Formats: sequence, structure tokens, C-alpha cells
Amino acid sequence: MVITYTQIGVAHSPFRNAGAPPVHSTFTLAKGTIEIFPEFREGLGSIDGFSHLIILYHFDRATRKALTEPPLVDGETPHGIFSTRHFNRPNPIGISYVKLEKVTDGMLYVNGMDLLDGTPVLDIKPYIPAFDCIADAGTGWVSAQHIEKIRKASLLATGDIEIGQ
Repeated sequence: MVITYTQIGVAHSPFRNAGAPPVHSTFTLAKGTIEIFPEFREGLGSIDGFSHLIILYHFDRATRKALTEPPLVDGETPHGIFSTRHFNRPNPIGISYVKLEKVTDGMLYVNGMDLLDGTPVLDIKPYIPAFDCIADAGTGWVSAQHIEKIRKASLLATGDIEIGQ
């Protein structure tokens, strides 16, 4: 079965090269914009009332499709692709959580940008804590130490902290 999606917009960020963006949007203060194409701007009605958004996008520069990949930060043990957030996926769809700063003329100004400049945006959903936060969720193989490595790598990628801090 072939499934087709329509690009609704494009991300604009300071990150131009693969490997440049932060590993996860939660750990960066990087700013960017998401340009929504004119034919989809009506869908932005009432979005300015939300503080955070979920962005679904296409990893358009993923180089291959894999069923196992080592984690992006420590790279030690490969894991099944569906237990990672790696970009080399059978369906290269990414997810980011960003803080919405303002909406002007079809442009979403966001904080927490972790997309490469020019990344195709597929969908936007409001982040609703009652729906999107599961307090007792398990983290599988992702340890507190791994999360800390991701946090540090994300901050270093954007210059939010100095090496050694």
C-alpha cells in the first residue's frame, strides 16, 4: 500500500547541516519559524491559545532505512528502530515539541527548534498536557544517564552551554 502525505509547510532554522541540530527539542532554546503554506493557513485558527505544539515532519535528508540503529548520542548498542527516535527509519517521520511564541501571517515563531532548515512539515498538533503527558510512563532502555547525555549534546549543539559545564 502506498500512503501519500501533503507537505503543509517548511521549517526555517539556524541548522543547515545534518548533525547540527540539537538531539531533542526539549533541551534547546534555539529559535526558528514554521512557515505554513497559504492553502493551509486557515487551519491555524485558534492555535495561538496553545503554549506548545507537536510538529510532525519528514526526515528528508535521512540517508537510509534501517531496522536497528545505535542511539544518536552514545552510539554503543544498536536498538530496534521502533525503540529509538533515530531518523533512519522505514518511514522517516519525526516529531518535535516546541514552544509557540507567536503567530503572524502564516508563520509560527517557536522556541525549542531542532529541525534542519528546509525540513518539510507534515502536520501540527496542539500539545495538551492532559492528553500528552503520561506521568508513570516507562523509559525502556533509555536511562537517566542517557537522557543527560542527550540534554548536554542538545545544549552544546546550539551553544547554550560551554564544553565542560
